[in-house]
Amino acid sequence: MKITIVGAGAVGASCAEYIAIKDFASEVVILDIKEGFAEGKAMDLMQTASLNGFDTKIVGVTNDYSKTAESDIVVITSGIPRKPGMTREELIGINAGIVKSVSSNLIEHSPNTIIIVVSNPMDTMTYLVHKTSGLPKHRIIGMGGALDSARFKYRLAEALEAPISDVDGMVIGGHSDVGMVPLTRMATRNSVPVSKFISEERLNQVMEDTKVGGGTLTKLLGTSAWYAPGAAVSGLVQSIACDQKKMFPCSILLEGEYGFNDICIGVPVILGRNGIESVVELELTDAEKEHMSRSAEGVRKTNGLLVF
Repeated sequence: MKITIVGAGAVGASCAEYIAIKDFASEVVILDIKEGFAEGKAMDLMQTASLNGFDTKIVGVTNDYSKTAESDIVVITSGIPRKPGMTREELIGINAGIVKSVSSNLIEHSPNTIIIVVSNPMDTMTYLVHKTSGLPKHRIIGMGGALDSARFKYRLAEALEAPISDVDGMVIGGHSDVGMVPLTRMATRNSVPVSKFISEERLNQVMEDTKVGGGTLTKLLGTSAWYAPGAAVSGLVQSIACDQKKMFPCSILLEGEYGFNDICIGVPVILGRNGIESVVELELTDAEKEHMSRSAEGVRKTNGLLVF
């Protein structure tokens, strides 16, 4: 199983590290445009192999897409990260050109690959790959919902004062501060609704803290986060590579599901060896449907800035 990660920055390197440590891939290729940068990251990571007990081979290359040939899964993290005060949408002008070029080069050398998009604005970048790549919809996946759900569960565990392994919850909708739809109604602690343990006011605070989770970290760090995004990507990649058929909320092209068409937005899917194996349609309340509609409006507005 060969995995390629484009972008050797903090997010890309974290993706490579978590994938390698799980030891299900034979090879991970890290590609970057900065001379020697990916090679250095790969060498550093390989020097942890004996300490962390993995046999995955990690290779770094500078802008040579021929080294990515026959990749089973590719992950696009390339693009500029957010700075304090920036929205994900403000990145579109630069990142759209990068993502379009990168996906074209990857597909030229790996026409049967599955693409996972991480670059922001993630829903719009996923939509761009759909419109320009020619790949079938089940092989193009936006990562955002898996990350947002991990942040939701972190905030839930914090509010409940519970181990995070006790907590389950999901975020659907757009990967943006205003577009996320944390499904508080469905969140549970060991199958018991969390509303049994905390007040509606506290649960609403959890929802709001989740929605600004990325922005909060950007203010603290001075740039986008990388550990949780890397872990989220590794979860998606492993479910596909190992045909685990796990359920994750991911940004996918909708064609009637949830009442939407011609848009990439986060909904729960089953991920297996073919990529998106199926879409899970939840029974949403009227309030949740309205929230999803507002989220979709925001994504469409950002999509309107694309130039194909």
